[in-house]
Amino acid sequence: MSEKNLAAIDIGTNSFHLVIAKVNEKGLVKVITREKEVVRLGKSSTDMKYISEEAMSRALATLKRFKLICDSCDAQIRAVATSATREALNKYEFIERTYEKTGIEIEVVSGFEEARLIYLGILQALSVFDKRILLIDVGGGSSEFLIGEKGNVIFANSIKIGAVRLNEKYFKNGKFKKSDIDDARLFAKSMINPVLREVKDFKYDVVVGTSGTITNLGTMIFAEENKSDPSEFNFNNYSFTSESLTKIIKKIFKAENVSQLKNIEGLDEDRTDIITSGAIILEQIFFELNIKEITLSNFALREGIIFDTLNKENYSVPGDNLNDVRYKSIIQLAENCNYDKAHSDRVVKFAYKIFESVADKFELNTGDKEQLQAASLLHDIGHSISHSMHHRHSYYLIRNSELLGFNDEEIELIANIARYHRKSHPKLKHESFNKLSGKNKDKVRKLAGILRIADGLDRGHNGVIEDIEISLNKDELVIKAKPTDGSDPTLEIWGANTRKELFEESFGYKVRIEI
Repeated sequence: MSEKNLAAIDIGTNSFHLVIAKVNEKGLVKVITREKEVVRLGKSSTDMKYISEEAMSRALATLKRFKLICDSCDAQIRAVATSATREALNKYEFIERTYEKTGIEIEVVSGFEEARLIYLGILQALSVFDKRILLIDVGGGSSEFLIGEKGNVIFANSIKIGAVRLNEKYFKNGKFKKSDIDDARLFAKSMINPVLREVKDFKYDVVVGTSGTITNLGTMIFAEENKSDPSEFNFNNYSFTSESLTKIIKKIFKAENVSQLKNIEGLDEDRTDIITSGAIILEQIFFELNIKEITLSNFALREGIIFDTLNKENYSVPGDNLNDVRYKSIIQLAENCNYDKAHSDRVVKFAYKIFESVADKFELNTGDKEQLQAASLLHDIGHSISHSMHHRHSYYLIRNSELLGFNDEEIELIANIARYHRKSHPKLKHESFNKLSGKNKDKVRKLAGILRIADGLDRGHNGVIEDIEISLNKDELVIKAKPTDGSDPTLEIWGANTRKELFEESFGYKVRIEI
């Protein structure tokens, strides 16, 4: 791998972060610049269902500036959006306008995937790889929890409570009445309770905290206990106890309004209005999970994006599978739905061979092959609900599952490809298909066209077709099917022939299937 610069943009609810890192030939990473801008993308409402025009304008101005910085460093950009964007009903408008104005493509990730990326980031900052950790990240719109060990995600959860969201609900006027604080505490406790029930059965060695709320509280604790200027304080690997947190929270709660908070040493002035809400959330997490001490990491989501990008660009897995975390999440979903493994594996095998025959000519890439594999493995999981219309059930199950390693757009693509493995071709009247971009609509048509033929070649789910050979002529794709000894492949040939029309429409090749 040659030397290059990678840029990660974290499009959060409260702040946007940019980190640019230089990666050398050996894959070693060195951060060369960082930028942060308080945007308050999710400030418009307590339910985070709409990004206001004012918030969108602030976001676009910040992203334009970030793009100029990235261009000056000749850095490859990857931008990831979290809670405020993933919950917004007008997120596609925001994504499209961002691309039009800046050329930046935004990935929207689930709360679970957000937690995984944060974990990947902290593994580069703290020596905790061999330890089982509980990771806590209190953001602006959501809070993420993860239990991980040796790079593996054992548990992950995301809840819709964050410093900005709680502030908009209880302290929007900038005043902190005791009754409102008590109500906010009770609300936070009720939101955290589901995580407590799930986490309590796990044992972990260390608790790690990341991002603005927790690290700023750590800076304030450091300033209070050391009576020194925290401006040059490096909080990475700094730990504070529940007793220290309680003391600084009491100091925060003494403030009756935002102006009185400004006198607290170590408080980030951009976080003054939301620190009370953030403190309430962390206080309740400590109390409900009985946490005695937490260690801070100065690497979080944006650094995790850098390292995840490196993994995606350089992975090599025997058997040509998806990279490890993505493959595991697909298989876990498939197994939870009692999929027919032998049938799915045969469909993957046939789909791969058809894909390889047309990939170069139609500029299909590794990412497309990953999505085809995932859809091939999951196309029949809707049977776990019912046989009738199981292709639609497969779409629903995939779309609403937390597939680690995939962003929102990738999950939508996989779900659509699986949905069209049978019955109707993709149509604009289908809501899930219509909302895709033009490029992704074409991708779904092509990959679903491949999947339909591959699935037809194992119509009876009994492995009658042992293997296939593909040849691509001027205007025809010929599939030579090799049946197992003594078997009758009539059903399979019929099945593939009835499913080939979408492929022919999408690729412009006639398909001929012969023994």
